[in-house]
Amino acid sequence: MTSFTYTLTDPEGFHARPAGLFVKEAKKFPCTTTVIKGDKRADARKMFGLMGLGIKGGETITITTEGEQEAEAAAALEAFMKANL
Repeated sequence: MTSFTYTLTDPEGFHARPAGLFVKEAKKFPCTTTVIKGDKRADARKMFGLMGLGIKGGETITITTEGEQEAEAAAALEAFMKANL
């Protein structure tokens, strides 16, 4: 399992547009990807799950990848977060 934490810098938080793009990026990899906020978890391939976490600007989340190509997925998703959120 590979994981990283990220603090959102976008004041609008993890809203619909970037969440949709994030799901698209996560689906490029065969591994399981989970987004964790506090004690809540969501599958990164499911937009409604991500939106249900209610991630706001300034909050810190953890993203974990597990399985085939997990390191590549984590690197790509971390780069996505830095570029978009």
